Amino acid sequence: MKTLTNENDGSQDANNVTTAGPNAAADLRSLFVDCLKDIYWAENALLKALPKMQANAHSARLASLIKDHIAQTENQVTRLEEIFELMGGKAEGKKCEAMAGLIKEGEEILEETEHGPVRDAGIIAASQKVEHYEIATYGTLYTFAKTLGLNDEAKLLAQTLAEEKEADMLLSDAAINAINTEADGEVGATADKPLSKKP
Repeated sequence: MKTLTNENDGSQDANNVTTAGPNAAADLRSLFVDCLKDIYWAENALLKALPKMQANAHSARLASLIKDHIAQTENQVTRLEEIFELMGGKAEGKKCEAMAGLIKEGEEILEETEHGPVRDAGIIAASQKVEHYEIATYGTLYTFAKTLGLNDEAKLLAQTLAEEKEADMLLSDAAINAINTEADGEVGATADKPLSKKP
């Protein structure tokens, strides 16, 4: 039995190792800054997308949650700018392909649902995917900052992380206690409705 080996971990095919690009991060601080640029772009893109989600929300509670999150996101952008400043640089964004994809998916959900509870359920689904991405990102950035000894930056990141977790919980609460039940009760909805029609 032939074993493919690699000098790094002894288990991977050397042909699968990606060659680093010209601007590749060489140390953890560089990777931290690169990730900051990524989430800075993401938060600014989200600020442009959220008002459309708010306008399409049927539930007054959901619209209010999105409105509150817009204000919160504005504060989070300011916080990121403060982190860049603490590190001696100017806030700069780099396109976040993950957030771009999540925003596009959210727009598709609006096109694929009728205005009302079903669309609201879709908006929550799309919003929670965004929240989970942000929770993962800010959690990682927080641990990077702590490892690098950037305690002031870590405190700011921890504050944003807590806000993202709370936003996710509020969306879950709205879904479980009202919106999903309303969506399930929409005219024509049945528990045993097939996913697709057979030819």
